[in-house]
Amino acid sequence: MSEIDIDHLQTWIGKSRADDDLIAARHARLMAATVDYFATDRIRDGERLPPTWHWVYFLDGLPTPQLGRDGHPPRGGFLPPVPLPNRMWAGGRVSVLSPIPIGATARKISTILKVDHKRGRSGDLVFVTVRHELHSLQGEPHIREEQDIVYKDFAPQGQTPRAPSAPPAAPHTKTYTPTSTLLFRYSALTFNAHRIHYDLNYASETEGYPSLVVHGPLNATMLADYAEEISGGRVREFNYRGLAPALLGSAITLRATPKDRQLALRATLDDGTVCMEAEATIG
Repeated sequence: MSEIDIDHLQTWIGKSRADDDLIAARHARLMAATVDYFATDRIRDGERLPPTWHWVYFLDGLPTPQLGRDGHPPRGGFLPPVPLPNRMWAGGRVSVLSPIPIGATARKISTILKVDHKRGRSGDLVFVTVRHELHSLQGEPHIREEQDIVYKDFAPQGQTPRAPSAPPAAPHTKTYTPTSTLLFRYSALTFNAHRIHYDLNYASETEGYPSLVVHGPLNATMLADYAEEISGGRVREFNYRGLAPALLGSAITLRATPKDRQLALRATLDDGTVCMEAEATIG
């Protein structure tokens, strides 16, 4: 493994790019079908796009020969060339400043905010924080978001399973069971070619996962949608953090605990492990 030159990687701080996209109703309807959205009648032109669904838009589309072995775009373009093989979307913070109307065209400006190097129990970790700002072509701000990406070495095969734990109590729960069809549809919607979500041999033999991996952003979307479903309001702030991989073969239970204008949210696996935690502010 190459030595990490953090000074070089930090020269990417401040790098920026912009993109425009049509917030098409067709893509929103496909997303609603994929996640079994609770209010499909609201998915039409002129209605607001649900929180986190902007991840279905502004997608990169590199030709297949330009992708890396893992299915991701190569390093060193917009994102810094971190010399660690495993890349994960670790968490983020989303502020909904004003609704994005379905059917409108929006602009996204992305900027590298931070690049940090740390040492964890499994070795080197590099964290890259990207700020995304979405607004209308007239300049009205819609979304301000910070996204955390973590790079690390592959997990060793046959790693020790986590000890089961008691699931946290919550007054609101909802369980869904990911399937390979769900992972395929979400990968297609987000144009995500990372092979851990559809190629079992690669996921297990190369990256050390015992099964296909459920997308972290998919679980984040499920939690944000659930917050609106049980509150009847709109998510204005949504902060989320991945804690453990969610694997195909385990049901995922969404758990919500209201507190004032906020909801404490968790996604747990069959053994009680919390794979994602989040907090939503309702307005």
